[in-house]
Formats: sequence, structure tokens, C-alpha cells
Amino acid sequence: MIFLFWRKITQQSSPFPWIQLLRKLRLSTFRRFPTSQAPQFLFPAPILQQFLPKTMTRHLNTYQHPEIRRSVEHFNVLIDGYCRNGEISRAVELLEGMKTEGPAPDIVTYNTLMNGFCKIGDLFTAKKLMGEILLVNLEPNVITYTTLIDAYCKSQCLEDALNMYDEMTVKGLVPDVVTYTCIMNGLCKSGKVEEAKSVFREMEEVGVVPNHFSYATLIDSLSKEGNVAEAFVLQGRMVVRGIGFDVVVYTALMDGLFKAGMANNAEDMFQVLLEESLVPNCVTYSALIDGHCKLGDVKKGELLLQEMEEKHILPNVIVYSSIVDGYTKKGLLNEAMDVMRKMVQRNILPNVFVYGTLIDGYFKADQQGIALDLFKEMKSRGLEENNFVIDSFVNNLKRSGRMEEADELFKDMMSRGLLPDRVNYTSMMDGFFKAGKESDAFNIAQEMTEKSSGFDVVAYNVLINGLFKLGKYESESFHTGMRQLGLAPDSATFNTMINAYCKEGNLENALKLLNEMKSYGLKPNSITCNILVQRLCAAGEIEKTMDLLNDMLVMGFHPTPTTHKAVLDASSKSRRADVILHIHDQLVGMGLKLDLSTYNTLIGTFCRLGMIRRATLVFKDMMGKGILADIITYNALIHGYCISSHLKKAFAVHSQMLTEGVSPNVETYNILLRGLSAARLIKEATGLVNQMKERGLVPNATTYDILVSGHGKIGNMKECVKLYCEMITKGFVPKTRTYNVLISCFAKGKKMSQAKELMQEMQVRGIPPNSSTYDILICGWYKLSKQPELSKSLKRSYQAEAKRLFEEMNEKGFIPCENTLACISFTLAKPGKKADAQRILNKLYKKNVK
Repeated sequence: MIFLFWRKITQQSSPFPWIQLLRKLRLSTFRRFPTSQAPQFLFPAPILQQFLPKTMTRHLNTYQHPEIRRSVEHFNVLIDGYCRNGEISRAVELLEGMKTEGPAPDIVTYNTLMNGFCKIGDLFTAKKLMGEILLVNLEPNVITYTTLIDAYCKSQCLEDALNMYDEMTVKGLVPDVVTYTCIMNGLCKSGKVEEAKSVFREMEEVGVVPNHFSYATLIDSLSKEGNVAEAFVLQGRMVVRGIGFDVVVYTALMDGLFKAGMANNAEDMFQVLLEESLVPNCVTYSALIDGHCKLGDVKKGELLLQEMEEKHILPNVIVYSSIVDGYTKKGLLNEAMDVMRKMVQRNILPNVFVYGTLIDGYFKADQQGIALDLFKEMKSRGLEENNFVIDSFVNNLKRSGRMEEADELFKDMMSRGLLPDRVNYTSMMDGFFKAGKESDAFNIAQEMTEKSSGFDVVAYNVLINGLFKLGKYESESFHTGMRQLGLAPDSATFNTMINAYCKEGNLENALKLLNEMKSYGLKPNSITCNILVQRLCAAGEIEKTMDLLNDMLVMGFHPTPTTHKAVLDASSKSRRADVILHIHDQLVGMGLKLDLSTYNTLIGTFCRLGMIRRATLVFKDMMGKGILADIITYNALIHGYCISSHLKKAFAVHSQMLTEGVSPNVETYNILLRGLSAARLIKEATGLVNQMKERGLVPNATTYDILVSGHGKIGNMKECVKLYCEMITKGFVPKTRTYNVLISCFAKGKKMSQAKELMQEMQVRGIPPNSSTYDILICGWYKLSKQPELSKSLKRSYQAEAKRLFEEMNEKGFIPCENTLACISFTLAKPGKKADAQRILNKLYKKNVK
């Protein structure tokens, strides 16, 4: 009868056919039964639940006729409707009416209302209903407990959820698949994937068959932590059980493949998804875009964003934030800002993470103004800074050594109720250690142990590194401390300790730690190896280095370009080409990739040693293998020819690189200028600078240093001063050797007052004078004092200045050259007073002569 009514009513034009259906049903019922004999059901509750749209539950009270006796099932449907529509107060009113007027609520009534309160996040009232259930002599069932467990897990109250689980099992209730899946989801959300796997195994052992959601929950969490192999094992078990995959499972697996660096496999998985006729959603594309961006392929991410828009899939803020993060990590801040502006144009407002990413990027790029403007913009949008944004500010202040300001910001953050997380504490501790404020660092460490954040292995590594810098090398105590905190050392822990021992020169302990690292099941990585290689090489232990590399080869490590450079630098001390080539061949035999970087290191080593013929042979071998030279290759060859005084050949290489389409950089011209300067070909050097400017290259501080030095060698003081003024105007800070050239020019011209002013200017600019600076000035003052036309008072004055400089030089630990000592002896040693001159020298200078 109901079906016929439904068909009839739905053919009418009324926007609410179900209202008319109810009205007709009620009228027909009244006609067929007297009031005193009214039926117990107006109509079956399941049909009511099926046909009533949840958005229309506000009309249900219209059909509560006072003379119609209804069952508890009827009320349960009404309460469910109100809860679904968000009208929880109306549902509570119905419950109260049931308690006073009947029918008495049953466990389903309470479960339904409890679920309603859980959905709106009112766990306190939901828990109170549990107490009420017991007061009315009803027994909570599996659904009652599962409802609360699910709500606690979603509210990140895992401990409460587990207590509920224990309570239900003590009462003899058997958890069902939904209960187990809720617990697994809570554990996974708290990062306790191993415990979630244990729950999954327990579920299977007690005979509860996992459903799609059970598998999807665990696959998603395993994928997120990069354990993609285990995730695929679970996928295989889904196939065996005949449980189909949906977009959620495919998306999770794709995400895991990206995190494992397997971009091609992730793309293949996406194609399988399409072949299965599944429709990718925003979350699927978000995983694809985030995966490509994190692997550095941001352009691919933008193409996928364009594909989303073409398919009318609306991107969300997470999609855009992945692209912003990708560009920022590559240092392409303008592109990242363009993406954020595009978001705003499309009415997708950036969140705190987007702003935080850009603020952090601009701080790292030393563009504090833009970073602060972005922070103000974020605040103007009503967004409050979070721990990530605070950490960006702390790190910026830390980089510039402004830990007092960082500490003030940290305290202000806490005063406003924003609790520091483990990352914030770790950044502060690291900053204090780097600023040499160990007591403040230890205070932060103490505070961390007292707070709920606690230590993780990263924070502990920072503590170890700080203690090692203070000279505390008790590695055993560190291991004990980590064990007490339930932490296991990672590769970074051992790298920190190995590096500290290496810097101390304690290679024996460093190598012991390497063996200990293996005992923890940790494989030494390229960082570990390169630390040891560099230190062994610095100590001249080439044989031990090669032994270490052979051991590492067994563990699957192959030499990297960093290893290659360190070993060749060490072997070059022998200045024997055959030794260098032998070491190089050994490294290639160990799996060193013979690419452009490797060839550049070998060519650069030979060129630096002036072995230009050997370098040329290697260059020809490289070209013969089809490996094209780059700017590094050509600069090395030009440098080799210049230091070998083959300027024509150096310029020939310069011409060759232009022919090959390789554009010279500022360093190329500086190398050539240095060669011309050494050969005193200053006119040619000036022409080369003009050529450099014509190519759009701007001279840097090194360029000016070279030019000043060149003009100084030929005594062109006027041009030296002109170039010096030009570099100061452009904001360049001259180096000590540049000042020495200028001071020497003035000293030769007997203009010692100007020479003295230059030294004072050096000190104002924070440029430290070296031994040569003092040698030039001391000799200059003494030579000036020997002029016959000078008055005695001036001579004494000049000699006093020379003596003052000599004492200052001695206090700073500089050793004067023989020319300076000879100058002093000649000036002071008058006839018959050579013994007195020697006595003065012995008094002023008590160190060995250079």
C-alpha cells in the first residue's frame, strides 16, 4: 500500500511529496481504526527511516498525533533524524518525554543519542549518557562502547579510548570489526603504527575478519611512514580475501611510493586506478602533486594542477601548499609567491602553513623585509601564528646570533597560550649552544624533560653535539641517557660523535664508533664515510682511507664526488701524478661514477698543482667519451695555464669555451686578470675588464682586489686609489692584501700619514692587519726617519711610531720578516752602539726570526 501511495505522490508536482504521503497515510489510518483501537505503528519505522530526508526531520513533530500509540523503535528513528540534522536539543526533548510518558528508552535510544553528541564533539555529555544507561538498568553493548571509542580516537584521546576498550572486554563483550578498526585508526593517528599492526593481528587471531576500512587504515599509515613494501603485502591480502580497492587505497599506495622515492611506480599506480574506471579525486591529485614536489619536480606538480582544473576537480589549499613548498625548497621564491597569489585570485585563502613556508623561505634567503610583510598579511587575514611560524622566526634570529630576541619571542609565545612543541624547543637549544650560551641550552633541555613534549632522537642529537663542542666526549653516558629515555641512536647520532672525535684528532675512537654503529644495525651512510675520509686524509692516512673505503664497499657504499675530492686533495700532497691517477683508478674501481663532476675534480687537481699536461690529457679523454666540458672544466684549465705562465694558451682555452657555447663567468675573467696582473700586463687587464662588462658581467670584490694589486706592482698609486674608491662606493669590502698594496704604495711615496690612516680604516671596517701590514708600515716609518733634512724631534716621532707598531706586532704574535729586522737594526745601530741596537731588539722581540 505504501509503495502505491509513494508512486502516486511522486508523480505530483509538490516539492515535498513525502509530506503528502504521510498526511494520506495518517488520514487513511484514522478512517480505518477507531481512536480507542489505534494501531501500535503509524507505519513501520524502517520505512520511515528510509523515506524521510534527514534535512526534513524538523517536520516530524507534525505527525506525532496524541492518540496514536507509538513504539520505542518509532522514537529511535525520530531521535536519529534529529541527530543527523544537528538538532540535538530536540532529540534530548524526545528522550525526556519517553522517560516520563513512555515508551521507555532502550539501549538503541541511548546509543543513537550518544552517537549524536559524539558527532558534535560533546564527549562529556556522551560519557554522562553511559552513566545514565547503567542507572536505568540497561546494559551497554558493543555499539555503545564502539561509539565512545571512535569518538575518543577522533578527538586524539587515545588513552581514554583504550580504557573503554579494556572496560568492554572485562565485561565479556566481544569487539567487532568496527571496534578494532576504530582502535587501529586511533593508534595510527598517534603515530603508533606498530601497535596498530598488533591490533590487526589480534583481530584476525580471534576470528574477526578485517573489512575494507581495516585494511585501508593500516595501508594508509604504513604508506605515510614510508613502509610501502608492507603496505603492498596488505594489499595482496585484500586480493586474497576478495576485498576490492577504492580510490582511498590506491591514493595511499601512491603516497607511499612517492615517499620511498619511487615516482615512476607511483605514476604507474595512478594509471592502474584510471584503468579500473575509478575517478581520482582531490585527495588523489594532492598525493600526486605533493609527491612530485617533494622529489623536486615542481613543474610536474603544476601540470597536474592544470589537469585537475581541466577535469573540473576543485584544488584545495593542500594542493597549492605542496607547490608553494616545492618552489620554496628550491629557492624559487618568486614562483612560490605567484602560486599563492593565484590561490587568492581563485578564492582559496592561504592557510598558516602556506604563509609559514614562505616566511621561512624568505628568512633563509636573508630577505627579512618580505618575510615580515608576509607575517603582517597573514595576521590581517585573521590567521594566528602556529609553532611552525614561530620556529621560522626563531631560526632566523638563531642564524644571526640574536638569541636574546629569540628567547623573548619564545616567552611571548608561551604567555599567549601557544605551547612550544618539540621542534621549537630543539631549535632554541641548538641556538643557545651555537651562541655559546650553554647554561641556557641546558635550561631548555631540562624544560623539555619536564614538559609532555619530551626528547626525541633529533633533540638528543642536538644535545650531544652541544656537549661535544664543550669537550665532553663520554659516548657511553650518552648511550645510557638515550636508553633511559627509550630512544635508539640513529645515523645522525653516530655521525655527530664520529665528527666530534675526528675534529679532536681522536681517529681511533671515531673508528671504534663506526664499528659500534654497525652493532646497532645501522649502515654507515655517505655522510659517515665522508667525515672519516676527510679526517683520515687531513691526517695524511691515505692507506687507512683506502682500507676504510674497501670496508664500506662491502656494506654497499660507493665513493661519492665528495669522497673523490677529499682523497685526491690528500694524495696531491705527494705532487706525483702517478699516485694521484692510481688513487683515482682505485675509486673508479670501487664504483665511483665516471661523470663530469669526477673528471672536473681530477682536472682541477692537476691544474692546481701546475701539471697542465696531465690535465689536458684527462680533458681529451673526457671529451673522447662524449662528456661535454662545463664552466668548471674550462676555469680549471685556464687557471692551470695561468699559474704555469702560459697566458696565450689560457686565452686559447677561453676562446675555445666561447666556440663551444659555454659562457664565461666572473670567475673566468678573474682567473685571466690574475694571470695578466702577475705578468704586469695591466693595459691588457684593463681591456679584459671592459670586455667583461660588455658581456653583462659585473666585476666583484675579487676583481677589484686583483686590479688594485696589479696597479700596485707597477707603482701606479693614482689608479690604485681610484679603484679602491670605486670598490668602496659599490659596497665591496677590500681584503687585507688589498689594503697592504695601497699601504705599500703610500709608503713607497713617503706618504706615511695616509698609510697610517688606511690601517686605522682597516680596523674600523673590521679587517685584521697581518704580518705584512706591520712589515710595510714599520719599514716605511724607519725609512722616513732617515731623511737628513728632518728635525730630531720628527725623527724621534717617526721612530717611536715604528717601535709602537713593532710592539703591537709582537703582542699579536706576528713574526717580522728579515727585511723588517734589518731595517730596524740599520736605523738604530749608530757607530759604536750596535750592542745597544741588539739589546733593544732582544727586548722587543723574543721569538724566532722568520
